[in-house]
Parts: sequence; structure tokens; C-alpha cells
Amino acid sequence: MYIVLVYDVGEKRVGKMLKLCRQYLNWIQNSVFEGEISEVKLKELKAKASLIMDEDTDSLIIFKSREQRWLDKEVIGLTKNDTDHFL
Repeated sequence: MYIVLVYDVGEKRVGKMLKLCRQYLNWIQNSVFEGEISEVKLKELKAKASLIMDEDTDSLIIFKSREQRWLDKEVIGLTKNDTDHFL
């Protein structure tokens, strides 16, 4: 499956969450990741993220699609991943 993951965590946890998400997905913008991931790997990622998060103040949002081709993506300006740069 293809996912877009967005997180909003406390300042003290940002570095840990960034490092975790980069192990599974492509970093496209601050606190935003995307990529192909299996159900098993996604479950693993969510379990590890929940150990980092304070669920009373932090959030993790995951948008799922069967494949990347089912998403229309438009990028204006610079992204973290140069292959996704469009004008």
C-alpha cells in the first residue's frame, strides 16, 4: 500500500519520530513522509511511534491508498526529495 504520514509531536520527541519514520518512508517535508509500505511494516511503524508519542498531546495521521498512482500530487516549490520537485 502507499501512504502519506504526517505527525505533530512535542519538540523533545521530534528527532526520535523523524529518525523512526525515515527508516520506513521517504521524507518529503518537515513532519511529512510518503511511500510504499506493507501492512506488517506499517503495523510495526505505528507500534514504535506510539512508544515515542504522548497520545494526550501528539498526533500521527496516516492517509492510505492502494497505490501511488491513485493520488494526484502537485508540489509547488522545493521539497526534501528533489525527484518530486515540480514548478
